Amino acid sequence: MIVDAHNHVIPHAIIESLNEDRETFGVKIEAAATGRKVSHREGFAYPLFEEFLTPANKLAAMDKRGIDVTVISPSPTLFFYRTESDANARFVRSLNLAIAEFVDSAPSRLIGMGTLPMQSPEASLAELDFLVGSLGMKSLMIGTHIDGVQLADARFRPVLRRAAELGVFILTHPYYFGSKPGLEPYYLTNLIGNPLDTTVMAAHLIFGGVMEELPNLKICLSHAGGFAPYQIGRLVHGNLVRPEAQTAKLPVKELFKRFYFDSIAHDPQALGYLVSVVGADHVLLGTDIPFDMADIEPLRTLRGSGIGENAIEKICSHNALTLIGSPRKGI
Repeated sequence: MIVDAHNHVIPHAIIESLNEDRETFGVKIEAAATGRKVSHREGFAYPLFEEFLTPANKLAAMDKRGIDVTVISPSPTLFFYRTESDANARFVRSLNLAIAEFVDSAPSRLIGMGTLPMQSPEASLAELDFLVGSLGMKSLMIGTHIDGVQLADARFRPVLRRAAELGVFILTHPYYFGSKPGLEPYYLTNLIGNPLDTTVMAAHLIFGGVMEELPNLKICLSHAGGFAPYQIGRLVHGNLVRPEAQTAKLPVKELFKRFYFDSIAHDPQALGYLVSVVGADHVLLGTDIPFDMADIEPLRTLRGSGIGENAIEKICSHNALTLIGSPRKGI
């Protein structure tokens, strides 16, 4: 079985609501040469893929790619952390309900992953309980930072603690956050900036005490962990020789191995190295579909990584079904 644990949607009803309230969210749906595109007032735009919108399109794409089950999460472009908190809380509730409805159309093949209005920890706690208690979702996706504030900040600790208590799986995802000096050309804002944001977040969670304080927190680093797995030795060394980094009581590498990772490395050797460092139990197959930075042949990447069949089986389906849950109806 192939389970895609990192796959995005923007349900049709959400597109309609955003287009109706352009002043609050700053989103426009515009004509483009190859269809429609979504434009945000922050200055970025992307195609409105048909696969975003409806279960029928999503299932057809899954069949074409040989994916049995997909965990659908909202597009990270819907992290409206700069929007007034009450308005965003209402939007997030409608978004989570739309994802639940999306799943209801194909409960044997789709699993819902919600989100939270993170600029309001109080509203996030309420939404977290709603996700688990009312919608039955055991996973959510949030940004690598909250409008520039690190996820390790004390204000977000109650949310992370409650997620750990509920056994909720958290996929952290970078998102557009203004220009980054030196990264403006060549699409480096994403190619380097997004993996860098993930790496910075991971370091803060380690050195800021979150991974020690919440040992049962199930938090996943998207895009194969950004740069973190490939520079973990530098964090370990810094912890040994620099007083500023001597905040962790447990070994830094041990804390790092508490994270989970998706498989989106875009390179078999890099993915093989990641598995060798953190173990196959901590890696989940992902694609990032339908964005153009997706790995649309994840099994090919896995098989080229040199890991064994048992590890491939864990990454392809077992880990996601164990950590996130199974579809409500068997395939």
